Amino acid sequence: QERLVESGGGSVQAGGSLKLSCVVSISTNNGPCMGWFRQAPGKEREWVAAIDGNERTAYADSVKGRFTISNDNAKNTLSLQMNSLKPEDTATYYCAAKVFSTIMCAGIRDRAGDYNYWGQGTQVTVSS
Repeated sequence: QERLVESGGGSVQAGGSLKLSCVVSISTNNGPCMGWFRQAPGKEREWVAAIDGNERTAYADSVKGRFTISNDNAKNTLSLQMNSLKPEDTATYYCAAKVFSTIMCAGIRDRAGDYNYWGQGTQVTVSS
């Protein structure tokens, strides 16, 4: 069964770090596009970071320089290293995948509608 499973969330103080992981179980020989999104209570889901099949990366301005997205293809694991965390980073974090059946996914995708697989989310809470 195709699925994404996140882990690594938790509670930290401002300035701290967390590393989120997403184990990807999708049957494909074509490199997917992967992304991280987050949603805070009462707010819309927002894009955080993305990586495509060519390992190109991009970040939302709010996290640029603090977060790093990476993809370990050998372990089928997507990661998000989050440093210098701020209270406004508090949210449920979701990993997402865009998979094409016959070609590699190329290009940064920063819209939730671009993705066809989602994880269940992991909570990150940053206290001041």
